[in-house]
Amino acid sequence: MTTHDPRCPWCLAFPEYMRYHDEEWGVPSHDEAHLFEMLILEGAQAGLSWATILKKRPAYRVAFDGFDAEKMARYTQPRIEKLLQDTGIVRNRLKVQAAVTNARAYLKLRDEQGGLAPYLWGFVDGEPVVNRFRSLSEVPAQTPVSEALSKDLKKRGFRFVGPTICYAYMQSVGMVNDHLLSCPSHPEFSG
Repeated sequence: MTTHDPRCPWCLAFPEYMRYHDEEWGVPSHDEAHLFEMLILEGAQAGLSWATILKKRPAYRVAFDGFDAEKMARYTQPRIEKLLQDTGIVRNRLKVQAAVTNARAYLKLRDEQGGLAPYLWGFVDGEPVVNRFRSLSEVPAQTPVSEALSKDLKKRGFRFVGPTICYAYMQSVGMVNDHLLSCPSHPEFSG
């Protein structure tokens, strides 16, 4: 007899995925370091599975100096070439260059807006959007809010921030809670 795991079905493939689902996905984050890291990782994920990026996350942290935006913003072309030889990360030139570009754009945004936290949370009036989906097929790939965020980030010089990436980002940092109603991580879960 098998027991049914009540978690969102997308996370059941391996332990790191379940841990990410339980401890991070949909949990509201106001931590600048975490918000910046997730922005870089979501951009790296474009066209790939989140599982791929999650497995490479430790290598990304080493390769990108712990996602220290100040250091990343100073990366030179030789440093980018070195990163493109790192088998621990996704070796896509556009994505690696975008990470450096996004570090620079982040520092400017931080100076203008006080950081990602006040900037991002303004898009959802400071409160997470808690959806009430019963199946994965109901979860959208993008929303009008993710489209607005994408448009504004692009205007500010960020790259790999299309509306679908922005929606995944909003989920990953808890601006949106898309845990299914049947999942223990949903605030209305009744077991």
